[in-house]
Amino acid sequence: MITTERLFLREMTTKDFTDLCLILQDDKVMTAYEGAFNDTEVSDWLAKQQRNYRDHGIGLWAVILKENGRFIGQCGLTWQEVEGEHLLEVGYLFNADYWHQGFATEAAIACKKYAFKRLGADKVFSIIRDTNRASQAVALRNQMTPIKTIIKHYRQIDMPHTVYCVEKGGQ
Repeated sequence: MITTERLFLREMTTKDFTDLCLILQDDKVMTAYEGAFNDTEVSDWLAKQQRNYRDHGIGLWAVILKENGRFIGQCGLTWQEVEGEHLLEVGYLFNADYWHQGFATEAAIACKKYAFKRLGADKVFSIIRDTNRASQAVALRNQMTPIKTIIKHYRQIDMPHTVYCVEKGGQ
């Protein structure tokens, strides 16, 4: 689907379940979600992405390292509702073994470009928990700027999130 210098992004399949578990069941990776997912939550997550592919033609895609074919993360585009508005979001979650190597930034930039060039989007957003400094840094490297703070309620917790945005002309 999307290719970069070191990566390619493709739709996830049920065969990716084990690799997805390495991400979604890692407490360190899932800090912003208040902890790791169980098998049912991972299965539901995967099913949601597959529905997104079918219904919207987009979703979080598997990020595959070209050099060895490893599934190292997920990155893609999803529709998020924020204060009654539907926003096209670039989202990303990576296996902790592949953090701090520029993969999230490389994939996020590619998704932003895909949104502008292929989908004709005028703006792209990332919605990031206020404590998630690493993801905030990726958004900034993706030329996004913070535009507002919202509260998301997840797992019985109110979580402040910063909404980042980049406009097509500002890329």
